[in-house]
Amino acid sequence: MTDIEQVQEQQPRLDPRIRNPFTEMEAWTNRIGTQPTLFRPEWPMIDGVDFTPIADIEETDTAWTVEVELPGVKKKDLTVETHGRTVVITGERKEKEREGVLRQRRRAMGSFRYEVTLPRDIDVDGIDASLDHGELVVTIPKQSHQQPRKVKIN
Repeated sequence: MTDIEQVQEQQPRLDPRIRNPFTEMEAWTNRIGTQPTLFRPEWPMIDGVDFTPIADIEETDTAWTVEVELPGVKKKDLTVETHGRTVVITGERKEKEREGVLRQRRRAMGSFRYEVTLPRDIDVDGIDASLDHGELVVTIPKQSHQQPRKVKIN
């Protein structure tokens, strides 16, 4: 018996009429993720930015809140700027010192940029930002003259 036949005998036989697309997708993802970098697609580097962090934007009557996931990023490695109605968050997630050989990387490292243009004018002087447990929260007040208000009718 050849090696291939032995391996085929060890694999469980599945009914070919029953397919689970989620199991197939997970198996495919695992195969791709364990291949050398040569076979895995890499995102191209655009304007010196290695990745874009994920974020949520919430709007209230008085402000917008931008919550950006940045685990492992230190306060000193972050910049928050405004350009008109656009808020730009840039920084860098630095590689940590390792004793062993890195066999698999799933986390993005390097420089990042997150940019959002808000639909209304903002109060630049009232912007507040805080970094806690890997989450950057930027609160951007709406400009007061554009706040909706009720007008009393005489």
